[in-house]
Amino acid sequence: MLPRAFAVRPLLASLSALLLAAPAIALELPLPPPGEDVVGQVQVIKAKYEDTFADLGTANDLGYLEMVAANPGVDPWLPGEGSEVILPTRFILPPGPREGIVINLAEYRMYYFPKGQNVVHTFPLGIGREGWNSPIANTTITGKFPNPTWIPPKSIREEHAAEGDILPAIFPPGPNNPLGPFKFTLGTAGYLIHGSNKKFGIGMRVSHGCFRMLNHNVLELAKMVPVGTKVRIINEPYKFGISGGKVYLEAHAPLDDTGEASVVDKHAQVINTLLKRNDLGGEQSLDWEVVREVVAAEDGIPVEIAPSREAVASAE
Repeated sequence: MLPRAFAVRPLLASLSALLLAAPAIALELPLPPPGEDVVGQVQVIKAKYEDTFADLGTANDLGYLEMVAANPGVDPWLPGEGSEVILPTRFILPPGPREGIVINLAEYRMYYFPKGQNVVHTFPLGIGREGWNSPIANTTITGKFPNPTWIPPKSIREEHAAEGDILPAIFPPGPNNPLGPFKFTLGTAGYLIHGSNKKFGIGMRVSHGCFRMLNHNVLELAKMVPVGTKVRIINEPYKFGISGGKVYLEAHAPLDDTGEASVVDKHAQVINTLLKRNDLGGEQSLDWEVVREVVAAEDGIPVEIAPSREAVASAE
């Protein structure tokens, strides 16, 4: 198998037919066949002069950091007229049951599996910043509220006041409301899923623990998700998946408030994640050179790390 750097580029070259003339619609993707885990396709667009990664992310339901990770070496504020920009719209589905809402903190992304439908909707999220971490939890949607009012908690008012920013006691509904046009309450007290009055920050660690969405995304979600929907919040920087009998790995930068995780720690976490996938079995021959390159790149793009058993058998 080719090293990752050589394995990914031909894939992207073969995607030239997917160069987009207009922004993609919301990410509603068909679920894969039983026993498979990979959805969507990587896309490539040609940037216009005025494009930024923040604008392209908003138009294509992608977060800022995942755009940066997928496009190393490209200026996120001025990619340049005609520059090819990768849209990382291929995903390994998160581990565990495919039901309700699943939020994976490490990829700043939500997956919604509507009951009785063979699709998944996926949206970028802003999550809790250092010192205000978003929780890992199993909870539910307990309420839905359009045009919410926000009453800043004492802790947030004090934090802003210490920086010379005196917050109003109440933010009424409207364009200046930090909760945006809609909020969901969760069974985990003190945490919300909501919109935002800021264009920048979706797909980053920016909140006080709540989950921020693009406003058009939160309004779309509001139409689909009923009260009582299960919400599972996980933190999985490494996801293994199967597609067409081949094994794939998708890697994201681990969240850590104490400094960047060491290479040894990352590789240990990869091994522990792999061991949880009993369905992969011991027969798969993983290319560990490629695994190391995927982990080092942390670009969020699923990469083949083992051929199908049929391919291995035919080569023997």
